[in-house]
Amino acid sequence: MKIALLGLPQSGKRTLFSLLTGREVSDHRGEGESIEGVASIRDPRVDIIAGIARPEKIKYAENKIVLCPDLAVGTGKREWLDAARRCDLLCMVVRAFTSDRVYHPDGSVDAGRDRGILTTELLLADLELIEKRLERIEKEKKAGKTAAQVKEEQTLLKCRDAIEAEKNISTLDLDEEELASVKSLNLVTLMPLLWVYNVDEDKIVSSPDEDGDVFAVSALIEKDIMGMEDAEERREYLEALGLSSSGLDRLNAAAYDKLGLMSFYTMGKDEVRAWTIRKETAAPAAGGKIHSDIERGFIRVEIIRYDDLLAAGSEAAVKAQGKALLKGKDYVIEDGDICNFRFNV
Repeated sequence: MKIALLGLPQSGKRTLFSLLTGREVSDHRGEGESIEGVASIRDPRVDIIAGIARPEKIKYAENKIVLCPDLAVGTGKREWLDAARRCDLLCMVVRAFTSDRVYHPDGSVDAGRDRGILTTELLLADLELIEKRLERIEKEKKAGKTAAQVKEEQTLLKCRDAIEAEKNISTLDLDEEELASVKSLNLVTLMPLLWVYNVDEDKIVSSPDEDGDVFAVSALIEKDIMGMEDAEERREYLEALGLSSSGLDRLNAAAYDKLGLMSFYTMGKDEVRAWTIRKETAAPAAGGKIHSDIERGFIRVEIIRYDDLLAAGSEAAVKAQGKALLKGKDYVIEDGDICNFRFNV
């Protein structure tokens, strides 16, 4: 999964990118340049399973993070969206922190204004693509329209009406045929979207919460947390702030949920690992995430529920209690399942 970090200059997206990925970004990035990194999803269940299994190594699930270029307001340039269109999720970073050391391009901090600017730019970017495609279809009419072109034109007109009403295309609830007809355009207002407000340290608890797609982080707090090597120290620090987890962990979790993803686990002496699948994935397809041979030669999967492992204290104890379940190819993997696939090729 790829997450695009977007925002106005000085919003803090570069700092969040570095904190998420551990990759430093030069102050002299090329114009229009995007940068990619990998963010581990800190999953407490992985740590607990590893504490029981004592493996040689552990492996968290990962998100790919793409730091997009700054938005160039009023220029008509859309390079800042080129990389974002190839991602799975847009994460719009909005500045809501005050600082005498960090200037704001518009001279003052106004999160509502900046969010409005970002929203408008997304709508204009899609409108530009739609208008160009409609013009091309109009020219192609001379040779006679195909059924596919008719469907595409109808869908594009519907999308244009939504944008002109200042609504994202995602609000239209397009059916599968309509979505397929405009898929090649990679329309950004059709993509899943999260708003991240980068707030002052003392505002972190009173974060904006409109619809579950909006939450707050403080880059300064996240820097402090990243500097703490002791897990108990981090926990106490977060507790003192009234938080149960860091903003970066919440961002990763929110992205996961927004895309309908979940984790299952494999456990052994060599490795404990989290694997990413979409919700409602059947066992063979889940096994295919590990290796294509597992999906091809799937026989059955042994399932241990995470809660059962936690209660029993060991894999052997779960099995002694008769709670290790054998499931066939129709079984749908549940979030938190610990899986041992059996296959033959």
